[in-house]
Amino acid sequence: MDAGTHSKDENGGAETGSPHQPDTDPLSVVEARIIACLIEKELTTPEYYPLTLNTLVNACNQKSNRNPVLSLTDHDIERTLEGLRRKHLAVLFSGAHSHVPKFKHSFELVHPMGTAERVILCELMLRGPQTPGELRTRCGRMHPFADTAAVTTVLQNLIEHPGKPLVTRLERLPGQKEARFGEMLSIRPEPATGPVAETEPMKVAFDLPPEVEERLRRLEETCAALQSEVAELKELIEILDDRKS
Repeated sequence: MDAGTHSKDENGGAETGSPHQPDTDPLSVVEARIIACLIEKELTTPEYYPLTLNTLVNACNQKSNRNPVLSLTDHDIERTLEGLRRKHLAVLFSGAHSHVPKFKHSFELVHPMGTAERVILCELMLRGPQTPGELRTRCGRMHPFADTAAVTTVLQNLIEHPGKPLVTRLERLPGQKEARFGEMLSIRPEPATGPVAETEPMKVAFDLPPEVEERLRRLEETCAALQSEVAELKELIEILDDRKS
């Protein structure tokens, strides 16, 4: 097999092989959301990973732990997945015991790194720039960090990442003591600048208490998992009906 290529096992397992060269073009907002959701669900709900298309759409459109909140369709996700597969960042998975196509990320083939680094990048892609304190709290569902200093160390590793920085330090927001950090893999929407017109309604963003956010996240994941199981059952019924006819 040529260098830089990979293969899929007979059961449709994960693709393996040598690392691929990163694409020089930044990820779109939707590409970053899909990759981040696949990384997140792999770590938080491994029993439902890889994800069906329906579960992935629900994950991308979650209202908790997401900024910005998106409203993507099946077509949006399918079309973007094709591009991610060409970039070697996503894999179509067809397991021996599943009739429904599923998807998983292959992020580590393009960006080899440890779990801590991958989790930080995932959270930054899901919610945008954050402080080390915010990252420690929000990343806890995927990977525990002993303290804020541990997060800062990982952020510095990503800033000094071989090849090119994957994270950058940003200015502090008014009223914040800590500097924010943002990922450099994707194109983030630029925040509005200048005075806001009096006739324009202001959008107030706020964080839910961690326990409420965690409960909402679990409810959304349970709902998405149930929808995925229903989709698989429908697919199986259709296959059985076809065999009878």
